[in-house]
Amino acid sequence: MITSFTNRGLIAAASREADPQVAAHALAAELCHEHAGFVLFFCSAEYPLDRLADALCQAFGELPVSGCTTAGELTPDGYDRGSIVAISFDRRFFAVETALIDDLDHFDLPVAQPLVDALLERCRRQAVAPVNEHSFALTLLDGLSSREEQVLATLDAALGRIPSFGGSAGDDNHLTHTHVYANGRFHTRAAVVVMMNTRLPFDVFSTHHLEPLEHKLVVTGADRERRRVLELNGVPAAELYAALVGCPVEALAPAVFARHPLAVHLGGQHYVRSIQRVNDDGSLSFYCAVENGIVLTAMQPTPLLDDLARMLQRLEARLGEPAAIIGCDCFLRRMALESLDQLDQASALLRRARVVGFNTYGEQHHGMHVNQTFTGVAFGTLPAL
Repeated sequence: MITSFTNRGLIAAASREADPQVAAHALAAELCHEHAGFVLFFCSAEYPLDRLADALCQAFGELPVSGCTTAGELTPDGYDRGSIVAISFDRRFFAVETALIDDLDHFDLPVAQPLVDALLERCRRQAVAPVNEHSFALTLLDGLSSREEQVLATLDAALGRIPSFGGSAGDDNHLTHTHVYANGRFHTRAAVVVMMNTRLPFDVFSTHHLEPLEHKLVVTGADRERRRVLELNGVPAAELYAALVGCPVEALAPAVFARHPLAVHLGGQHYVRSIQRVNDDGSLSFYCAVENGIVLTAMQPTPLLDDLARMLQRLEARLGEPAAIIGCDCFLRRMALESLDQLDQASALLRRARVVGFNTYGEQHHGMHVNQTFTGVAFGTLPAL
């Protein structure tokens, strides 16, 4: 099965073929043309990744390709699982350059600055549009690396005024192995930086449907390296959280975490710190960094579909009807939609807005690592060449 759309400078397509060779060549048939300059994809972790990497190399040849594994896909038809979705970029409208970061532990500013400068210089040589005003960075990170905060803060410093967004790779909610793809193969404990310079108008955005409650929880015991909270307000973390949400510790599960998130308050905004799981010792593992002394605010959801519709309306008011939107959507949002039986309604909204992307283990926005957001970039249109 192939679903696709075409708009100014952009072609998107998705396949649910289980065979990597069939899926890759079906996508290439839709996406490759004489002006294709780059392909970005998001794939289910259920694919045999070594075989898929070989198939992508064969199908797309010398055309540069980057991507990552997912916790669900956003296709031209809406939400999906077990598929691969991709979007190709016309080099007449986009200059795209990529870099692989394969040592997340030692990624500091002396490494990041020349990497960013080189990406921008290679984009500048293609003379698509002025680089400083018409560029953004997309970041894809191993979603189980626990290095997002360090890498994103460093990249943000190197990028300066250039906006950025991205997502953490998933693995269909197994929480075992997540991968990014660059240079013809899949990588773990790595990140891909995609610099895009474009003639098209664009808007990097982020939204969430959560609002704060009065309850405040102080982290009084934490294992920062493992992103574990041991105690909240001096009480075992899982015990206090279960009491807050009104269920026994044994009933804590991802669906509960999605309905009752926690957040930190920084610079006048709340940034969600989603819980990943309960551990045998009564601690809570998080998807984002946690440390002793931070104050977590209990959050409650407002209607997700309403927030999504308003965000898409704001983008259309700024850019006109979008040519395409690349979306990084937290897998906990998808879980919430499934529990409310609203996935089809959300898919209809995404389909009309020409959204492609993936469900993430965390989103990235202007150097921040966040959860339970819909974050991405929307492209407007230009007259035909």
